[in-house]
Amino acid sequence: MKLCDLIEKLYVEADELEKKMFNKIFTLMLVFIIVTGVMPSLGMGESDVYAASPEPTIMSQTSNMMVGAGSNATFSLTTSNTNDNGQSVLTIAFDQKKIEEYYATLENDSVITISVANESDVYNVELNGQIVKDLKNKRIVLEFITEDGIYTLPLEEIDIDAIAQQIGKSITLSNIKLQIEIANLTADELNNVEQAATEGGFTLVTAPIHFTVRATHGNRTIDITTFNDYVERAIALPSGVNANYATTAVVIDPSRKVYHVPTKVELINGKYYAVINSVTNSMYAVISNQLLFEDMSNHWAKNAVNNLGSRLVIDGIGNSMFNPDQDITRGEFAAIMVRGLGLKLDDSISAFSDVTESDWYNSAIQTALIHQLITGFNDASFRPNTKITREEAMVITARAMKITNLKEKLNEQPADTSLGQFLDADEVSTWAVSSIVDSIQAGIVSGRTTTKLAPKGNMTRAEVATIIERLLQKSDLI
Repeated sequence: MKLCDLIEKLYVEADELEKKMFNKIFTLMLVFIIVTGVMPSLGMGESDVYAASPEPTIMSQTSNMMVGAGSNATFSLTTSNTNDNGQSVLTIAFDQKKIEEYYATLENDSVITISVANESDVYNVELNGQIVKDLKNKRIVLEFITEDGIYTLPLEEIDIDAIAQQIGKSITLSNIKLQIEIANLTADELNNVEQAATEGGFTLVTAPIHFTVRATHGNRTIDITTFNDYVERAIALPSGVNANYATTAVVIDPSRKVYHVPTKVELINGKYYAVINSVTNSMYAVISNQLLFEDMSNHWAKNAVNNLGSRLVIDGIGNSMFNPDQDITRGEFAAIMVRGLGLKLDDSISAFSDVTESDWYNSAIQTALIHQLITGFNDASFRPNTKITREEAMVITARAMKITNLKEKLNEQPADTSLGQFLDADEVSTWAVSSIVDSIQAGIVSGRTTTKLAPKGNMTRAEVATIIERLLQKSDLI
């Protein structure tokens, strides 16, 4: 019996309550299993799609599409070719009228999963601009699964109207193609990454992958490189690799600069993935970089410091030492926060009178300003070499909570609820009260003792590592 016939039989024989459950499952999530080839035991054709399971699993050699019990549709979907680099390219495009019929039944905030079992160097999903806009209006999330990785893209992140304006005011949305791509590196790119790994002293755990979103119209291409919120990607760990061996994912740019992006390892459908959250599109590699600082072996912040050191978020002072109790400067704190959040460095502005292009922290401070993590003083200075106080650090941390969407999960509390336990609460500056309350309520910051907050005290290197780690953990990013 064909799988679709079996499901239809179950649906027909179900009672009314069971039918409602069937319909809800099929409506909430369409899972498109896109392959080529035939699975004889199921008696299915070559160019159809199967869409029934609410789980994002990769199924092979199936090709019928079902949305709700018993309904079938055939799509012309896949094409294969070779790009200029000699890589095989698999492109998946949807029949306009057919796909409109299906997403019209979707409820808001649903997930559409496109899963590809074929092997290819490059995988593309193509949607025209009108489909993108219609799905965006329903807050649809598109999940694209290949053998190498998973890209989970909320279509709210794509401003298709703004893209159309860039191309030309008279452009029809349906004539714009949005391409979502997961691609392996070319030989030259891989060689560059391997050199970066050697120079950085870390080991590549997976083959690096490009995640790309672009809009095209004729000869015009617009790359969508940044998003308003974190967007999730996942890279499959090789079979047999211990999940604890993977430290983090990193971005390695063409100049071989490396920076951390928030990463956690999760078991998905029986397979381990490095789950990456980033506000940019780029090339990502999963690395192993187990680091232990010699002067942290008996320190209270041992785990946080070694964890963030391994993730390339914080640096030692040389000779495998960290110096955890040393005070940290405002410039150093801004740089560590930017690295911890995985923000792409941007020095396109120059806003502070005492931060120059030649300063090592210039790009980090400008990036922190662009993302509204920091402000300067009334004299247009930032005072990067001044030691940062605990309350100043907590204000920046609370702003970072907005970027990670942790802030919106908090319930408003009177200041006394969080600060009342501290005998020195009256020392907190008025401008810092709400931020400190948020940081304490989120479980990111605690007092130096159970009764002392020390808001005017200087922040130490160990305290910074602890705060950044808690921020990322509470935000479910690591």
